[in-house]
Amino acid sequence: MALDGRKLKVLNIIIENYMETGEPVGSRTISKYPGLNVSSATVRNEMADLEDMGYIVQPHTSAGRIPTDKGYRLYVDLLMQDRLEDIRQREQDMDEKEADLNKQSALLFEKVDRVQQLLNRVADLLAQSTNYTTMITAPTAKHNTIKFLQLSMIDVRKMILVCVLQGNVIKNQIIIPDEPVEADVIFKLNMLLNTNLCGEVVDDISISQIMKLKEQSGEHADLMLMVIEALGNTLVEDDGLEIYSGGTSNILKYPELSAEGNIAGLLTELMEKDELAEFMIDANAEETGIQVYIGDETNVSTMQNCSIVTMNYEIQDGLKSTIGIIGPKRMNYKKVVRDLSEVKNQLDRIFSKHEDAGGKAEGNT
Repeated sequence: MALDGRKLKVLNIIIENYMETGEPVGSRTISKYPGLNVSSATVRNEMADLEDMGYIVQPHTSAGRIPTDKGYRLYVDLLMQDRLEDIRQREQDMDEKEADLNKQSALLFEKVDRVQQLLNRVADLLAQSTNYTTMITAPTAKHNTIKFLQLSMIDVRKMILVCVLQGNVIKNQIIIPDEPVEADVIFKLNMLLNTNLCGEVVDDISISQIMKLKEQSGEHADLMLMVIEALGNTLVEDDGLEIYSGGTSNILKYPELSAEGNIAGLLTELMEKDELAEFMIDANAEETGIQVYIGDETNVSTMQNCSIVTMNYEIQDGLKSTIGIIGPKRMNYKKVVRDLSEVKNQLDRIFSKHEDAGGKAEGNT
């Protein structure tokens, strides 16, 4: 049985109507749509064919139809084929809410000087705009490049090591030396650290470089080893999967997700984040652009009634982050894709501006 143009139009009407109302869609509702020009009986025949083909299902005997995962998948695949055309059309004919997103993102991102701050703002903005939940994985430090190291005394017996990575990702570690350290010693160690390690990828720092630093430190070799150990702890051992999120409570707005028996596991997953974040990273490891995962495609048991739309974004010089928007399977895919595209445009503009300025950090360290 072929999926002809009329069947496809009926399927689209069912999906888009169900996205908006959350209620099964009947033949009378469909027959009233402009441009279809067919009777309720003809619509019922088309719906029966679509059900036989697995694109829709009747949840109750006397109810209308709702999309299946297969129906959503076809809808999304066709949507993604037309995504570039949709984006161009949006630039020419932006509705009020989307225009508001454009203005908000420009204002919110304009004065950001740290990647951590930026990702928090992106998560909040997308959650507010889409009414879904947003999760963003932070770039890990160990694959990043060291831009600057600063060792400073907090008081007579306590130091802090601040490491600024590519993209203005900032890590720090407290160090307690065996005895007070003079200012000239701090100056010397800072010079050695920055001369030897700036521009190095964290993973690529070798034992020979560490031994060279120790030798150059002379009588302060033990202190230098303590500093290097603190640096390692900061960048590697404590470099867990950092996740920024927004709009976790938005999931409660959708009855099919907030029903008793579903919500506890779903909220736990969204709050603990780890399994979901690992899925986002693994699923997008070899993918670029925007990807859509529906129901069981996520391989996360608590996400069977959800869809996840993800986008990989390269922040700077190979420093990558994954943005994920989680909502019901009847989410407004068009708006989500458009909002993600808008965020990408804003990020491109910001980081392009930074590169034009010579790639220098604009914020505090």
